[in-house]
Amino acid sequence: MACEDADARSLSRCKSETEADAAWPRRVVTGLQPTGELHLGNYFGALRRCVQLQEQGEDVMVFIADLHSFTGRQEAGERQSRTLQAAAAVLAAGLQPERAVLFVQSAVARHAELCWLLACLATHARLAHLPQYKEKAATMKEVPVGLLLYPVLQAADILVYRGTHVPVGADQAQHLQVAAQLVRTFHHRYGRAFPTPRALLPDDGSDRIRSLRDPSKKMSKSDPDPKSRILLTDSDDVIRLKIRKAVTDCNPQVTFDPEGRAGVSNLVRLHCLARGLVPEEALCEAEGLTSAQYKEVVARALCECVAPVRARLCELTARPHLLHEVLRHGAARARRRADEVYERVAELTGLAPRLAPHLHARLSHT
Repeated sequence: MACEDADARSLSRCKSETEADAAWPRRVVTGLQPTGELHLGNYFGALRRCVQLQEQGEDVMVFIADLHSFTGRQEAGERQSRTLQAAAAVLAAGLQPERAVLFVQSAVARHAELCWLLACLATHARLAHLPQYKEKAATMKEVPVGLLLYPVLQAADILVYRGTHVPVGADQAQHLQVAAQLVRTFHHRYGRAFPTPRALLPDDGSDRIRSLRDPSKKMSKSDPDPKSRILLTDSDDVIRLKIRKAVTDCNPQVTFDPEGRAGVSNLVRLHCLARGLVPEEALCEAEGLTSAQYKEVVARALCECVAPVRARLCELTARPHLLHEVLRHGAARARRRADEVYERVAELTGLAPRLAPHLHARLSHT
């Protein structure tokens, strides 16, 4: 009986949250870390998804998550260079700054301010229990506090704009659950200020692209083997070489079985994403081919897919002034949105109110 009552309360809470969230304007928020050269996993799993959402008429906000990059070692000049490179990649993928908001995370101070407030509502036990934290902390002699607070900053990134939807992969779903829990805690303690963000999970497998050298792992910027990933800047010859060297298995037949045959299934998935196919269609094209022969088909599809993005990326990288201008304009738009949300947060929590612009200007000259 007690279990039934608990289930009923849970269903009632979910229903009331859903009804309340329906009143918030729909807004998609996502970030991209400037921690390495972008690869096909980033393109299919993040960049292209944002462009597709833009084309569907969504209100899309994309930020370069430079604050998140501080959980790893990176020189200042390298961070700045990679921030511009990430911004160029977003634009090269097709995001239009007049239709979406593109900016650098650290240009909007409200991210960090809201992060502190949310950190005071989070618990160490909950954050330390997250699989990604435990996995990364296990490799470190001294674990930075920033690694523990990573999902709290992620929550602030979304909530400071009242983001309602977040494009994520299955491995990021738990971090979004942390954000949802922080929303409930904030509302219970102070009052309603944010919608509960919902995950936008892909249905095309774009969040499950595997390493070309070790299909048991995801394709990653941090993998020490450069042949494990295809970069957006790779030439056609390099793409062909990396696909040719991709690990499969002893069975020459082309099938799609991600659990049993991860390597060849990864090739099928890349083929599908590059050409807009479903696995059955890709397997029809592979009929009669060995996995070695099929690699040529996959390489050709990827070369055709990457070529226009690579050309645009090269063009934009050569125009840093344009990139700075786009990011400056995007940050101004983002700050206006964040200030509006934070004003409500300050009102609910009893923080100092924001000074009126004319008063702020007068005080700054005294």
